[in-house]
Amino acid sequence: MNIDINQYSHVSFDLWLTLIKSDSLYKKKKNELLKDYFSINYKKEHIEDTTRYYDLLCNKINEKTGLHMEREEIYYLILNRLDVDISKITKENIYNFYKEADDLLMQHKPVLIYPDIEKTLKKITNTGKTISILSNTAFIYGNALRKILAYYELSDYFSFQLYSDETGFSKPNSKLFDLVFESVYKLRPISRKEIIHIGDNETADMQGAIQAGFQAILLKN
Repeated sequence: MNIDINQYSHVSFDLWLTLIKSDSLYKKKKNELLKDYFSINYKKEHIEDTTRYYDLLCNKINEKTGLHMEREEIYYLILNRLDVDISKITKENIYNFYKEADDLLMQHKPVLIYPDIEKTLKKITNTGKTISILSNTAFIYGNALRKILAYYELSDYFSFQLYSDETGFSKPNSKLFDLVFESVYKLRPISRKEIIHIGDNETADMQGAIQAGFQAILLKN
């Protein structure tokens, strides 16, 4: 990844589909886990289609409302659509499922889109500039994504990481970008125009950043 950072003081990165992407087996294994854990009678292809449908729908809703929809809500929608009696699912049931799904994530870790991304991050920080993560989340939460970045030994390059499940807001909500600005300003006083946000989503990343007074780069992977 080549970025001309001379005119910026801080670089904000989206994470999913900007720096990392799913391992080819992860979603398949996660849907198999969903089927087995909740004793779903539908074929795996139908489960995959249903999960994908609600994933995309809830992402659109988050972008429209600017709020974060909890993964518990998304899974209840999916399970209800798959004829699972959600009234019988306890908090312990659903949280144990999350744990197994997160364990599965660590077995089939997301891969780096740019294998040499560390060189870019090191180049940025070596100039005295700072970097952060600003990412919407759905099924995979910030605590798991932090572990992925730590696995790739990239965590130390980021001054801070902000995730929608931890803030309650989703991009393009300006409140999330305000949190970025406030966090950067605590490091050193800069203007919004000195911050550039880089991501793959035109609405959430590009428009959200520009509306917040940042610069922006839209990646097309």
